[in-house]
Amino acid sequence: MAPNKKRREFVLPAWRLCNLLMSAFFALATYVQIKYHMIIFDVFESVFVQVGYAVPAGLCFLVSCQPQMTETRPWKRIADLHVMMATGFGAMLGWTLYKEGVTHIFHQEEGREFCGLMLTVLWLLLCRHSGRSGVGVLRLGTAVGITVFPFVAWIYYYINKELRADWPTHCTTAL
Repeated sequence: MAPNKKRREFVLPAWRLCNLLMSAFFALATYVQIKYHMIIFDVFESVFVQVGYAVPAGLCFLVSCQPQMTETRPWKRIADLHVMMATGFGAMLGWTLYKEGVTHIFHQEEGREFCGLMLTVLWLLLCRHSGRSGVGVLRLGTAVGITVFPFVAWIYYYINKELRADWPTHCTTAL
């Protein structure tokens, strides 16, 4: 068996697994937003905020089922629209954090939302054209790093109770 064939047999399932895990993470973020925004805000704003994570969850799930999905026109258009809107909202949140001089962004709701939006943007940009040119080792390595980060950060904050002492209840009681 040729080395490229062996690598391809490993890379594609790993890429699909990364997309499935990110889909699960974005779905969990959607759940946390549902729990939080239904209590605090009105229904319209609640639905609007939930779409920020539900759309990437769906797009990642489609890529995990069929990696060539990224080359279809609907997938591209939805991903591009989401990247554009999330970048705009991320810029607004980033400016708010900068203006307020926040240094520990995970301790502020705006900081967590900013990181979540930038994570969705980064992931969707990473998925772009992955169906056309295939997934190389560099893209897969980046994907594994990005996939592992939110889970490791969540576990780290979950273990260290003093780090999440100032968090609102929707962040500490999500599971």
